Amino acid sequence: MSLPEPSSDALAASHALQNLIAAEIADNAGAISFARFMELALYAPGLGYYSGGSAKLGKDGDFTTAPELSPLFGGALAQVAAAIIAQSAPRILEFGAGTGKLAFDILRELAAAGVVVERYAIVELSGELRARQQERLRDFPQVEWLDAVPASFDGVVFGNEVLDAMPVHLVSKHPDGWRELQVTIADGRFQYLEAPADAALLAQVDRQIPEHALLPVGYVTEVHGVACAFMATLARMLGRGQANAAFLFDYGFPAHEYYFDQRAAGTLMCHYRHHAHADPFYYPGLQDITAHVDFTAMALAAQDHGIEVLGYLNQSGFLLGAGIGDLLLRTDPADAAAYLPRARAMQKLVSPAEMGELFKVLVVGKGVELPQAIVMHDRTHRL
Repeated sequence: MSLPEPSSDALAASHALQNLIAAEIADNAGAISFARFMELALYAPGLGYYSGGSAKLGKDGDFTTAPELSPLFGGALAQVAAAIIAQSAPRILEFGAGTGKLAFDILRELAAAGVVVERYAIVELSGELRARQQERLRDFPQVEWLDAVPASFDGVVFGNEVLDAMPVHLVSKHPDGWRELQVTIADGRFQYLEAPADAALLAQVDRQIPEHALLPVGYVTEVHGVACAFMATLARMLGRGQANAAFLFDYGFPAHEYYFDQRAAGTLMCHYRHHAHADPFYYPGLQDITAHVDFTAMALAAQDHGIEVLGYLNQSGFLLGAGIGDLLLRTDPADAAAYLPRARAMQKLVSPAEMGELFKVLVVGKGVELPQAIVMHDRTHRL
C-alpha cells in the first residue's frame, strides 16, 4: 500500500501495542478473536488508536466527520433537540463527542434560541479527544464528562459515528456452516486463522443475518455483538426514564441490504491520514478500524430490551427535515465568500452521492414524538 510513513515515535507506539497483542495471543493458545484484536488496536490503555495521544479528526487526523464539515450539522441537530427537550427534560447526553465540535454547535444554537440545557453529559473513551473537548467547551459550565453510562436518562442522546467503531467478530461461510476468523501470528505477522465458531457466535449469526444459509461458500462478514450489547445498555437506560430519544448517526445498511454478494468480503475498513484501505493489521494503534453498521440488528437489540424504534432515515432526509436549508439561508447568498463554502458543505452532508444516503439515523426512545417534518422521511419499514 502507498500510505504515508509514520513518525519514529508513532512507530514505537505501534510496536509496543503489537507486542502487547502478541503476548495476549501467546497467552490464549496462539489465537484471539478479531473482536479482541480490534478492541486492543482501538482501546488498549495508552496505546490504542482512541486511547493514545495522536490526533484523530480534521485535516491533521485520519478522517473527517459531519460536525467537522460544517456548523450546519450541529445547528440542525439542535432544532430536533429543542423539540425533544420540550417534551422531556433539558438534558443532553453524547457518546463519543470527537473534538467537541458537535456539542459546541448544538449548545451555541440552543442558547441563541433561548433553549436552556441544564446538563450536557459526554461519555468519551479517548483521553486525547476528551482533552480537546474540555478545551473547546470550557465556556459551557453545564458540560460534564462521565466514565460510565447513566442508570437512567430523560432528554436527548446523540451518537455520531459511534457504532462503527465497536469491535466486531468476523465469520466465514463454509460448506458445513460458519467458522470464525481469529487472529494469530505467522512468519512474524498478524494473520487470520479459521476456527470453529462457538454457540454464542452462531446464535448471533442466526439472529443477525437473514437467510444466512443461502449465502455462498467463502462469504465473509461481521457479527456485531458488541454494538448490540451497547444498544441493550442504551435501551435499559432509556427504559428507566420517562421521555427521551436517542439519535445514532452512522454509515451502514438494513440487514436486507447489508448481506449482498458484492459485500462478500465484509465491510471492514481502515482510515489512516485520510487514506482508506482494508488491512486492519497495518500499524495497529495508528489507524482507525471500522465496520458498517447493521441497523436492523441495532433496532432489534433495542426492541429486545424494551425500547421503541421511533425512526430510521437516511441522513439527507433527517437534516432536510430538521431545517438545515433554513439554517443555510441565514447566510446571505449574495455574500459569495461566506455562502458558497457553507452551501458546498451542506451539499456534502445531504447529497445521495456523498454522505446523504450512505449515512443513516436510527432513533430509539420512549414517550416523545419526532417533528412531523422528520417523520415524513421515515424508512422504518425498510429495517
